[in-house]
Amino acid sequence: MPRILIIGAGGQIGSELTNTLRKLHGQENVIASDIGYHNTYIVNSGIFEIVDAQDYDSIKTCIDKHQIDTVYLMAAMLSATGEKFPMKAWDLNINSLFHVLNLAKDGIIKQIFWPSSIAVFGPTTPVLNTPQHTVAEPTTVYGITKQVGERWCEYYHNKYGVDVRSLRYPGIISWKTMPGGGTTDYAVEIYHKAVIGKRYECFLSENTKLPMMFMDDAIEATVKLMQASSEAVKIRSSYNLAAISFTPKDISEAIQKHIPDFKITYKPDSRQEIANSWPQSIDDSSARMDWNWSHNFDVDKMTEEMITQLRNKYKDSTTTN
Repeated sequence: MPRILIIGAGGQIGSELTNTLRKLHGQENVIASDIGYHNTYIVNSGIFEIVDAQDYDSIKTCIDKHQIDTVYLMAAMLSATGEKFPMKAWDLNINSLFHVLNLAKDGIIKQIFWPSSIAVFGPTTPVLNTPQHTVAEPTTVYGITKQVGERWCEYYHNKYGVDVRSLRYPGIISWKTMPGGGTTDYAVEIYHKAVIGKRYECFLSENTKLPMMFMDDAIEATVKLMQASSEAVKIRSSYNLAAISFTPKDISEAIQKHIPDFKITYKPDSRQEIANSWPQSIDDSSARMDWNWSHNFDVDKMTEEMITQLRNKYKDSTTTN
């Protein structure tokens, strides 16, 4: 069994990834870590350590203590928040990656997962079926850090043989956790508003189409990539990853099939400009060919699952209170 450390385990993807990896590899083999105790479920559901992703010694101390051989570096500052704090986003997103890459280069750990994003693309990128290898001129600090990170991942693999693997995540949708400051956050917020009986004011325009993915598919893709043989992983920068693309109007219409009186209005803000610079759909044929990736959730299936689970969640919360 691998000995796994998840850095940023309290975040949207990190928390669900932690649960899945503990089921796969055993609770005692998966160490969750974050900068604080804000996610009480992750803190209380298994081994948890305070780790500062920007502090090499903090990471190495935890790795030595628990004999870690595999690191999932999920800590990051996302697109919308990164525009407010550009230098903090650069420092967190880049310094943390260098720390784990150097730990692997020095033979202290054996394997790394590091998430990239569709934010690496920009307004000069082909917007439809964006190829794996294409023009990437990002316009956000978050996108710049991911583009630079991809280059360093490939460099460390080619130069030092580091086994680093990466996915370019699209927008991720989950009923379990709230998003953390990204441009695609509306696609989670809208379900919460619909289930509690409120209208939703969307910060993107109604026809803004973006690549999206249900969390279950994102976790499955991550696990599948990490379980693939080294020979099968032919791309060491980051793989394109795709499932579904939709607009706020599309998702509101899918919700109205279950909640007919749901209302949506539109008031685009600064995130609209970011969304306009991103692709509408992604070609992930390399992932599908190299390690047999396939998605399970379309818009309707995702919407049904989101509404069912959130209704149960709010019902349980009301009963508890």
